[in-house]
Formats: sequence, C-alpha cells, structure tokens
Amino acid sequence: MATPDRRRDTPPPRTGTGEAETLRGFLDYLRTSVAAKVDGAPEPEVRTAAVRSGTNLLGLLNHLTYVERAIFLGDHVTDWQATFHAAPEDGVAEVVARYRTAVERANAVLDGCTDLAAPVPGPQPGKPAPSVRRALTHMIEETGRHAGHADILRELIDGTTGR
Repeated sequence: MATPDRRRDTPPPRTGTGEAETLRGFLDYLRTSVAAKVDGAPEPEVRTAAVRSGTNLLGLLNHLTYVERAIFLGDHVTDWQATFHAAPEDGVAEVVARYRTAVERANAVLDGCTDLAAPVPGPQPGKPAPSVRRALTHMIEETGRHAGHADILRELIDGTTGR
C-alpha cells in the first residue's frame, strides 16, 4: 500500500487585532486550504461521489465559487443543488482557477468595505444585502464546512491529508 501524501499542516492564521483583519484572515486561510485540497486531485475520482449524498470533491469547489460570487459579487443562482457538480468539460485546473478568480474579485470588493456593519455592495436584485460582517461570517462557516468535507473526500481518493 502506498504511503499517503501528507501535506505540511499549516495552523490557522495569527491575524491583526481588528475584527475585519481577523475575519478576512480566517476566510482567506480557509479559501487557500479548500483550493489546495482540490488542486492536483486525479480524474475521474475528483468528480466521483464517494458518499451516498453524491458529494464529490470537484463539485464542492464549484459550489464554493458560486457562493463567493453570489455573496460578494451579487450573482443570482437559481439552482443551488446544480452548483455541486462541475461541467464534464471542466477539469481540475479550470475549476480551481475559476474559484481563485472569484476569491480575487470578492477580495477586491471587500478591500473597499471599511465598515463591517455596512451592507455588501452590489447585492442581488430584489434582495437586501447582508452586512459585510454577516457575509464574512457566513463565508467562513460555508468554506470551513466544505473544507472539512473536501479533506475527507481527498483522503478517500488518494490518501492525501492535511490542511
């Protein structure tokens, strides 16, 4: 049996003393972690459901891309369940790159947000915008939950572990 690839475990960030720095530091840490779990995962296992719910590693990152874009960029999603599956023509590199682009664009929006109580700019039409604080907290929860799922799925695929 092959020895699993053990990534160097990186502890959570030690961020600045301010609330915004802390929230963004933890969110960026989780974003980097979840992208790393998908990056380099083998086909077709990366899109194969390893659990009864149908959850697959590539689909988790595809979903998180949609969540980032909906919360911070105002994109409208009509079928959230569909976001859990990447298109057959989208490989690992494309999905990881699309996620990282969504994160960069979301961070550009957040860079302009100085008041955590203010609404996130560019909300979805017809919906009230959440506060920046709530949006950051929600994304930490969402990304952290799915990073845990991704860690288990990646280990089932090829034994790779670590944050």
